[in-house]
Amino acid sequence: MLKLRLQRRGKRNYATYRVVVTEAGAPIKGRFIADVGHYNPHTNVFSVDADVVKMWLGRGVQASPTVHNLLVNHKVIDAPKVTSWRPKKKATEAAPTAAIAAPAAQAEKKA
Repeated sequence: MLKLRLQRRGKRNYATYRVVVTEAGAPIKGRFIADVGHYNPHTNVFSVDADVVKMWLGRGVQASPTVHNLLVNHKVIDAPKVTSWRPKKKATEAAPTAAIAAPAAQAEKKA
């Protein structure tokens, strides 16, 4: 399966990215099929060839969540944004489940 994703380039502590079409299982810095644009997060410059991106998407290539959201932000495609990451669960969220389990354990002791 082909994917439209970011390939990291640039110096240490100053990453820039290429937007490439590649196999889903290929390494991030590995070979790619087509280079369709670039993205610099430091200057927020996102430049892609919109016609080529739409052609690849029309052929069934799936965009990674980050690339999909960049394409939506820069109005290359008209679609809703997708969730690209999940925040970590906090320790305070784990405590209520333990509090629920404690009364059940006490009820078993009484029985």
